[in-house]
Amino acid sequence: MGRIAVTDGMAGAAVSILENAGHEVVLRHYEVEELRTGVLADFDAVVIRSATKMTSEAIEASCSGGRLGFIGRAGVGVDNIDIMSATTNGVVVCNTPGASTKSVVELTIGHLIASTRFVARADRTLRSGDWAKKHLRGSELGGKRLGLIGFGRIARGVAELAHGFGMEVNAFDPYVSAEQTDELDCLMHDNVDSLFRACTHISVHCNLSEDTHHLVNRERLAMMPDIGADGTACGSHIVNCARGGIVDESAVLDALDSEVLSSAALDVFEVEPAIGNLLLQHERFHGSPHIGAATLEAQNRVGTEMAGLLVAFFNGERPKSAIN
Repeated sequence: MGRIAVTDGMAGAAVSILENAGHEVVLRHYEVEELRTGVLADFDAVVIRSATKMTSEAIEASCSGGRLGFIGRAGVGVDNIDIMSATTNGVVVCNTPGASTKSVVELTIGHLIASTRFVARADRTLRSGDWAKKHLRGSELGGKRLGLIGFGRIARGVAELAHGFGMEVNAFDPYVSAEQTDELDCLMHDNVDSLFRACTHISVHCNLSEDTHHLVNRERLAMMPDIGADGTACGSHIVNCARGGIVDESAVLDALDSEVLSSAALDVFEVEPAIGNLLLQHERFHGSPHIGAATLEAQNRVGTEMAGLLVAFFNGERPKSAIN
């Protein structure tokens, strides 16, 4: 039976599934320095979230003289795992791509609504004793163009809800063919600049890579219109519930200061925790501390799906979401 390290928490039901299958589960977080010493060498598998970074040093230290054979990412993004090092060392890497989709979709829509209806600013001014009713006239989502950077599972869920609000959905994704989008009622763009020029509302849904680092930058923010497709002076709005680093936060701050950008809402930041980030002081910014998947339902789905992947791995099967 296997010995499994769970470094960033796991739903109790999922832990019970693994223990009932005869596996040992150790719930403990390890710091970067500990991982580099090979602290996981005595484990057959490790399950992480975004807080744990499985660098090449951590992987090699755990595989050299150890038995680590499985890295599970309880979530979608795997940019905190050195996939090449894992592959070289014979370690299978899996994620749970569908488990948190609904939660991230709903948070994205929540941030869009909060941006255009000044929900966070209204709360702050009200708490400070200011009845700012005349200064908080927002705009509707209906009749506006929403641009989705990336058009995977989460973006398509956002598109479905956005259609319900009456938005015109646009998207850019170089990995999605026109044939795949024929029935999705979405205008696909050939390049990301075209998307920015067309849309007053932009939401990020791609992975972080060398190609997407600071993809949302100063030049592209300046391309965004501030008049909606319906003729309303709705301003321009950015939301990112995908990965920190895709949005150039310094450029966003400058764009907010200069009123090139009307609002920005981030659930993810380039450096986390984002305590002290200057964006947090701006009245037209609101954020959340990387809680896209932080719902009871998502955590149960993530844990159950990951437990199933681990059971398959220990049964000698190739897990269905293996990415290497």
